Amino acid sequence: MQFVNLLTRSLNALHWRVHAFYFYLFHRWRLKSFGKGSCIVPPYWFTPENLRIGKKVIIQRACRIEAVRRYNSINFSPSIEFCDGVTIQQNLHLTCATKIYIGENTAVAANVTITDINHPYTDITIAVEHADIESKPVRIGRDCKIYNNSVILPGVTIGNHVVIGANSIVTNDIPDYCVAVGAPAKIIKKYDFGSKKWVRT
Repeated sequence: MQFVNLLTRSLNALHWRVHAFYFYLFHRWRLKSFGKGSCIVPPYWFTPENLRIGKKVIIQRACRIEAVRRYNSINFSPSIEFCDGVTIQQNLHLTCATKIYIGENTAVAANVTITDINHPYTDITIAVEHADIESKPVRIGRDCKIYNNSVILPGVTIGNHVVIGANSIVTNDIPDYCVAVGAPAKIIKKYDFGSKKWVRT
């Protein structure tokens, strides 16, 4: 059993090294920056010219990471940054026209949406998808956990050491050391440094 566990760990390590080497070989030169030990597992869909990836960043399969540089007649200057140690599970849907920043060691679970883009419904004579878009930057701090099926909407800032519960829709800022859940997400616990305990709000 010990031999099997050792073999499994060795094969997993080799698997990640192969993916990392493949990505580095074929895509490194296209990205703004790409740190050592990072990889994106195929299949994927991304716009590398506006993407910065730190060290030891792991992005699992079937992720869409899209920088929108032009929509209708409006030009944008998008910036997407994943800092050191960020992990992204499968099926991330990320669209950015201004800036999306994810801090060090933050973990994003499966089927999460992060966007700084809004399609306002102001002109009812045209389809919503054909209208001009609005964009407000999104920032997610370090050491956070974003659980499955959550949605992070434009203009949101999430602090450091924050947990976003599964199926939550984050519409407003969440400060440091909080747990937020729901649609829209509300803070249910906050860490109290005086008592050194999590306190329900």
